[in-house]
Amino acid sequence: MATVLLVRHGRSTANTSGVLAGHTPGVNLDEVGQSQADRLAERLAGLDLVAAFSSPLDRCIQTAQRALVGRDLTLQTDDRVAECKYGDWTGKELKELADEPMWKVVQQHPSAAVFPGEHGESLREVQNRSVGAIRQWNSELGERAVYAVFSHGDVIKAILADALGLHLDQFQRIVVNPCSVSVVTYTPARPFVHRMNDTSGELASFAPPADDEGSSDAVVGGGAGEPR
Repeated sequence: MATVLLVRHGRSTANTSGVLAGHTPGVNLDEVGQSQADRLAERLAGLDLVAAFSSPLDRCIQTAQRALVGRDLTLQTDDRVAECKYGDWTGKELKELADEPMWKVVQQHPSAAVFPGEHGESLREVQNRSVGAIRQWNSELGERAVYAVFSHGDVIKAILADALGLHLDQFQRIVVNPCSVSVVTYTPARPFVHRMNDTSGELASFAPPADDEGSSDAVVGGGAGEPR
């Protein structure tokens, strides 16, 4: 029953300027984003994490470094949870992109969306690589592991859609705000989504259960609830 905390980076300079940052270098947290990451460190204070992974982009690394301050934990970066490669859309203003024909595809039929240009990526590829990373880490870290992944809005939405059993075309219904935490426990039977887009709730209850506590796989009726 590995549990992953999916953390979106704090508010960035691109967020405030309305620009699709993508893989643009040098996009940093603004003052609000820094404060958000510092508050997240307080929320995480009572929770031992066995590992932490991050997108290699600056805004995620900065969020992770602030949120994990004081921990004896090596932050590992992995391209599989990096932002979508938006190709020719990278660096453009969102209000400009809203007039593009592809914009409607992204919003209404994202499973068919492939971003233009030599380096453009499809949202299906984003989901495949990010979910693959999560499942690999679950296997490697063990069933009692609780770990954090610092990533981006579209990436986290894609992972959550998979955990919820939703088609990728439904992922735009999911909201993932800056520095929010979403929590998923993966069991042999199915994932359980405990939190989505949480910006203020406590997190210490997601500590690994005692050895004699049973699995929530067999829960019926109301669902698994908070197993920790």
